[in-house]
Amino acid sequence: MAKFRDEQLEYFGEAALAGRGAPAAVLTADMIAPSTSVRRNYGLADRIASLDLAPDLAENIGSRRWFRGLATMLGLSAAAIAFWPGFSPVEAAPHMRLDSSALDEYRSQSIGPLALGADSGRHMAETGAVRPLAAAPERPQVELLATLAQGDGFSTMLQRAGVGAGDASRVLALVGGALPLDSIEPGTQVDLTLGRREQPGDPRPLKSLSFRARFDLALSVDRAVPGGPLSLTRHPIRVDDTPLRIQAQVGASLYRSARAAGAPASAVQAFLKALDKQGELDGKIRPGDTFDIIISHRRAATGESENGKLLFAGIERDGKPKVQLMRWGADGNFYEASGVGEQKNGLVRPVPGRETSGFGMRRHPILGYVRMHAGEDFAASYGTPIRAVTDGRVVSAGRAGGCGNAVKLNHGGGLQTRYCHMSRMAVSAGQAVKRGQVIGYVGATGLATGPHLHYEVYRNGRPVNPETIKFVTRAQLAGADLKQFRTELAQLKRVEPGAALAELAPTQREQAASEPQREIDKLDSRQTLN
Repeated sequence: MAKFRDEQLEYFGEAALAGRGAPAAVLTADMIAPSTSVRRNYGLADRIASLDLAPDLAENIGSRRWFRGLATMLGLSAAAIAFWPGFSPVEAAPHMRLDSSALDEYRSQSIGPLALGADSGRHMAETGAVRPLAAAPERPQVELLATLAQGDGFSTMLQRAGVGAGDASRVLALVGGALPLDSIEPGTQVDLTLGRREQPGDPRPLKSLSFRARFDLALSVDRAVPGGPLSLTRHPIRVDDTPLRIQAQVGASLYRSARAAGAPASAVQAFLKALDKQGELDGKIRPGDTFDIIISHRRAATGESENGKLLFAGIERDGKPKVQLMRWGADGNFYEASGVGEQKNGLVRPVPGRETSGFGMRRHPILGYVRMHAGEDFAASYGTPIRAVTDGRVVSAGRAGGCGNAVKLNHGGGLQTRYCHMSRMAVSAGQAVKRGQVIGYVGATGLATGPHLHYEVYRNGRPVNPETIKFVTRAQLAGADLKQFRTELAQLKRVEPGAALAELAPTQREQAASEPQREIDKLDSRQTLN
């Protein structure tokens, strides 16, 4: 076969040299004899291909072929990690090094505000034309920000800021005519602009003054022309008084749940206090209940807001109101939706001392025989205040035989209390007293071996054991007061939760004032000539 190929090649070669046209011929792949180098390269490729260094690791797991592929993968991974580039910045030398003289040249060509202590610009040497100034020139005006400190007066603040006595007196008269000066809260900041002095050493004249006098009012005092009179301008600030209503579910802690819902800490404390007085905190509120807090809230058109007192405290369970308390009246007490006032549970302890003798039969320490002890004795030092255990009216206050100086109170419903052995009395007959009010002081008058308080409770004129009595004080609305209360409660409950947090939409006048005025529009405005 090889001899046949050589004869064919020799024939075609001779035909080409002789210039004869050779007939067309087609050679198959097996008729072409590769050279020795080609055969050698094919053999190396066949051997590399037979190694099978990168088999599919998803096939024949655990075989020798699979472990060979795993070794190839680990080797390539190690090589990639070895040649992994670092993340440190590449340091390069600056294109030009700057010495001190070059930096000085750059500084001389720069521009900086001299008022801020800039040392830029080229400094020239002093010549004979330089003359020292007799006095440093003053600024044409000085702008200051003064703060009204705690316990500071408005006039003192003005004088401390450098306002002259005459201008300060005029400002006090103008501002005092707009609102009481003592109503300006400490911490109020006042913007002041002082003009140029007329003579050296004189105080600077007041050019303008402005401050936030109230949440809904800003005041400004201006001088229209230099040397002219000062005038006051009011700037009313639109304020929305929509109360802030917060509703959310009670979690593991009522306080934490209310704070997480955004209620202020002071409002949450007032909320818990109102529920406690009503007797609703003794395990009656459960996780899953809904609390309802409404507080007074004010928001100004300028963006500020402030919170006030708690107005409503409510608890709902399964969509039904369980507690509804609203602050109402001049005293600021909470009333239920039915018009019943807040409940005051239990008695106030008349003195902080411990009980030394209880109610019942005992041997009298002075008389020496056994008789009825119609009250309780409390140990207390001489002069300790004695407080009324609940609201009532003084029936008598004076000497009462062996009881010494004594005060007797009537609490209604047939209940009365008496406080004996006082050193001094602080109330008189017919006077109304409140729960916890001081009515006298501990002493040892009457049949007493030492200073202490003898406390008695009477029901329908008969002495009873004080430990068995638990007073409950509740107010009740009726008539026109009850009707007005329910009307205000209905209005308060119509407030949507979170409605007070929305921004106030600007009015057309406020929107027009906030937009810059074009010069062409100023031509249309009417000018008043004085």
